[in-house]
Amino acid sequence: MSLDTKRSTLALLALAISAFAIGTTEFISVGLLPLIADDLNISVTTAGLTVTLYALGVTFGAPVLTSLTTRVSRKTLLLLLMLVFIAGNSLAAAAGGIGTLLAARVISALSHGLFMSIASTIAADLVPENRRASAISIMFTGLTVATVTGVPLGTFLGQQLGWRAAFTAIVVIGILALIANLILVPAGLRKGTRTPLREQVKLVTNGRLLLAFAITALGYGGTFVVFTYLSPLLHEISGFQEKTVAVILLVYGIAIAIGNVIGGRAANRKPMNALFYMFALQAAVLLILTFTAPFKTAALITIFFMGLLAFMNVPGLQVYVVMLADRFAPGARDVASAVNIAAFNAGIAIGAYLGGLVTDHMGLIHTAWVGAVMVFGAVLLTAWSRALENRDEIMQRTEAA
Repeated sequence: MSLDTKRSTLALLALAISAFAIGTTEFISVGLLPLIADDLNISVTTAGLTVTLYALGVTFGAPVLTSLTTRVSRKTLLLLLMLVFIAGNSLAAAAGGIGTLLAARVISALSHGLFMSIASTIAADLVPENRRASAISIMFTGLTVATVTGVPLGTFLGQQLGWRAAFTAIVVIGILALIANLILVPAGLRKGTRTPLREQVKLVTNGRLLLAFAITALGYGGTFVVFTYLSPLLHEISGFQEKTVAVILLVYGIAIAIGNVIGGRAANRKPMNALFYMFALQAAVLLILTFTAPFKTAALITIFFMGLLAFMNVPGLQVYVVMLADRFAPGARDVASAVNIAAFNAGIAIGAYLGGLVTDHMGLIHTAWVGAVMVFGAVLLTAWSRALENRDEIMQRTEAA
């Protein structure tokens, strides 16, 4: 291994540690909701706002901050982001009430949105062109590992030492990531490219891109109607002990990791075809959970498949949005990716908020079929988008002939 290769690998490792910290903090509340609710004397649905407001912070933070920081050195920006991340999670760990905790979650979310927008670009710039996809996948490994281990370990830690201990552990990982970025990420990275306003307008007024963003929000967000309240559902409806919930979240995370790999391969050639079948299966599994949730074994099997399908759509959705941006707004490719990240988080915010309403007014068990209806909306929109793609192909063939 050459010195340059070694340096770039270590820099990618620093980014992966950052991604692990940021990925863990996004979903850590899911496992901690009952503990936060008990400690702060609030309802589980009020505690659920820690998921909703975090997602909203990413939704608005990603595209806006990406546009505002294009002239800032990438390394400087990366270090500033980790400082904001550490500050947000430190405030969460010290929060004495729900107001402070929600403010802390929004602060952390602002660093998350911008990190996701710039980290892929930094990873790609660290290596030669023929290794860019591999470099990005190394960085994203941090997010996958966070989903598999970070959330269940944080949940377990919260159950043993209190929910604040989980946020304290995230702060420690954030400090390690800051030090790793300071030492290992090179200083001479290129600055971001400013996207002309006309290209940004093209992006947010193009019907096909807006349709894709709506598919992202509904298809990805539907699972969060259930996932946000998975801990209380497993405890109160399925009858699992609280300490078992951390283990189930680990199994769920493993299913997500498997689904992510399958989703990436399935969406390589025709993303819309793959997405249509993924969403249809996802809607079916969520509907089935309505009937299997009260039975332990059946609930576990259904939740494994729910995890398998939950993030399977992510690679296909990202690929499709970039494809559309290349076609309809080629100068706004980076911003298109940031807007799609915003759409993912808008879906989480809508799903989490809807889950809270359903839990309050109908009961936890009903979150499953309501989530299924939300994903079915994505099935219908994907069918429409697929029909438009097929029409484009036919027109291209006709013109070529």
